[in-house]
Amino acid sequence: MTSVRRPEHLAPPEVFYNDTEAKKYSQNSRIIEIQEQMSERALELLTLPEDEPCYVLDIGCGSGLSGSVLDEQGHFWVGVDISSAMLDVAQDREVEGDLILGDMGEGMPFRAGTFDGAISISALQWLCNADKTHHNPVKRLYKFFSTLNACLSRTGRAVFQFYPENSNQVELITSQAMKAGFYGGVVVDYPNSTKAKKFFLVLMTGGNMPLPKALGTDGESSSVAYSKKRELDRARGSKGKSLKNSREWILEKKERRRRQGRNTRADTKYTGRKRSGRF
Repeated sequence: MTSVRRPEHLAPPEVFYNDTEAKKYSQNSRIIEIQEQMSERALELLTLPEDEPCYVLDIGCGSGLSGSVLDEQGHFWVGVDISSAMLDVAQDREVEGDLILGDMGEGMPFRAGTFDGAISISALQWLCNADKTHHNPVKRLYKFFSTLNACLSRTGRAVFQFYPENSNQVELITSQAMKAGFYGGVVVDYPNSTKAKKFFLVLMTGGNMPLPKALGTDGESSSVAYSKKRELDRARGSKGKSLKNSREWILEKKERRRRQGRNTRADTKYTGRKRSGRF
């Protein structure tokens, strides 16, 4: 039986995530659901102040699915991705964040202390490959982590959901992050589940603090991984916040866009009102 090859072994990210792959990330309901669930968990591990808008860096933002989760929680964000096709899809989706084309291995081009936190979904493992003759994974990881450390606030965190190939790759990544001045480590949710197991690298700038508790380490059922919290939040209105796609949620989103000086459609009496199965 032939094993499935990892995407990072097939082609460099800017080549692999072409127009066809990019469209999958905005049209495939399963991909969207998984990306949203992992983004929500990453934000939970980021421990941003509750009910306070923060400025977040989304590394490997792709088509803006993780950015949409940031939007839902009222944060402002900047997204960086190496694939122009993915950013084109994000623009078509009219995401609220600012989008930048860039290679994370060449460093983060932002001023010191710019961001309150950073998240990244399914991108970090790509830095472990040498896609070009001049690529050195150790140097690229260090360059990335050192520039990321610089552009975070002094109490900021960065959380990366990633797919390590083996323990050596985990060691490579964490050693370069610590060398760049970060504290922290890897949180493994549902470690005994084949399907639900997820790796999160949690990095801190303000000193060594205890790592967040992993999910599924007390005999919890792996079937609730990432979905139970999302369903509960929807039922409760995300702790008093407007439900996604409700009239109030859409109006709040439009108001944020206006404050940012972005083109926004005028409100109508139908805003957020369901008609013929669509909003």
